[in-house]
Amino acid sequence: MSPIYDKVALIGLGLIAGSMAHAMRRKGLAGTIAGHARTAETREAAQKIGLVDTVHASAAEAVQDADLVVLAVPVGAMEAVAREIAPHLKPGCTVTDVGSVKQAVIEAVAPHLPEGVHFIPGHPLAGTEHSGPYSGFATLFENRWWLITPLPEADADATARLRALCEGMGANVDEMDAAHHDLVLAVVSHTPHLIAYTMVGVADHLRRVSQSEVIKYSASGFRDFTRIAASDPTMWRDVFLTNKEATLDILGRFTEELFMLQRAIRMGDGEQLHDYFSRTRAIRRGIIEAGQDTAAPDFGRSKVT
Repeated sequence: MSPIYDKVALIGLGLIAGSMAHAMRRKGLAGTIAGHARTAETREAAQKIGLVDTVHASAAEAVQDADLVVLAVPVGAMEAVAREIAPHLKPGCTVTDVGSVKQAVIEAVAPHLPEGVHFIPGHPLAGTEHSGPYSGFATLFENRWWLITPLPEADADATARLRALCEGMGANVDEMDAAHHDLVLAVVSHTPHLIAYTMVGVADHLRRVSQSEVIKYSASGFRDFTRIAASDPTMWRDVFLTNKEATLDILGRFTEELFMLQRAIRMGDGEQLHDYFSRTRAIRRGIIEAGQDTAAPDFGRSKVT
């Protein structure tokens, strides 16, 4: 396969950017791949394992002559990066991101990009609890959704080119409005993460349950709460601060459902509990049938080395 982009610049070299680098190299989707990370330690690691072709101390250096620039930094850092790279972007290049919030990213990035640069926000719905330059792997995006939220004035050819790259890495691509994206992600990702963090916090504060017991019995549902709660704290802090309204809306709905279940338990209403659990069980089956997970005991998650 001939390269879709002659040069790709990855700003941030964690799980998502690293997996993009592996996938693009395996499929021949990029001519050369440049990378930048904030810390010298990460840059040295990326260079050591050959994650990218060139590693740069500044984002401005990395984006020189790039045809595609991928912002793979926490949402809270997007604006500063956009300001830094704007004067150095090649006319006609495309800038995208991998943040899990889209309205805030658009507000932070779009005003700083020069005329002639195509900004097409994106979000791959893929990940693990691991982070850093060693965590990426080439198959992360296979049969996973990659959502792109083009602005109304987005160039059709640039959008199609970015879609082709995502599909080349194995992803299923869909387009949606940024506000709708943020609401959907508040349901399927953001609020579940917040609940997981909360449940692990409850266990931590429940002093009558010792640490050894929590670890010993974590082969139950609590294990998966801890997996989710092990995600990058900086990234999730920024997600909740920048997708505040949608998250609070879904949290309110969740609280209403929780109160309903609490009452059913208190009243001994087994029929209501059974009906409710039957409906929610069907959602899990739908996820498996859609190919987004498996029925395997490990939930289809292999250890990442």
